[in-house]
Amino acid sequence: MAKATVEDLDPPPALSTKPTEPISHALMNAFERDYTHLTVVSEDTRALLGYLNIPRLKEMLKNGTVRETDYVEQAMQKFQRSGKIYKVITMDTPLEELEAFFVGGVTGSSSNDFAVVTDGNRRFVLGVATKADLEEFVKRRPA
Repeated sequence: MAKATVEDLDPPPALSTKPTEPISHALMNAFERDYTHLTVVSEDTRALLGYLNIPRLKEMLKNGTVRETDYVEQAMQKFQRSGKIYKVITMDTPLEELEAFFVGGVTGSSSNDFAVVTDGNRRFVLGVATKADLEEFVKRRPA
């Protein structure tokens, strides 16, 4: 039997927003699909710039750090482009590697709540896999 991969999780397609979208639009899109993370892509190149963590965004709204009329770029968490190593997660990534990524990140020093699933060349965002997705898959899978 083949080892389970990210594809077996059947991750939902990534829902992307743009930095210049109002926060209210991003919140509505996330709410309609019950997503906890939205990817943020460039309007021109569709390059992945960062993400919105919806629970964190709700806290920022509650604390008054941002308003719903502000732009996504004011609340997004940006990916560092230089000096940071990123783990490429594809549909073919074994679930053991995904679990290790959630527990210890790329370097083993920081945990992650979600993974952006891309093609092997990191050109296209195919989906988002969360810790909860993996935990649910493990519960459903026969031993």
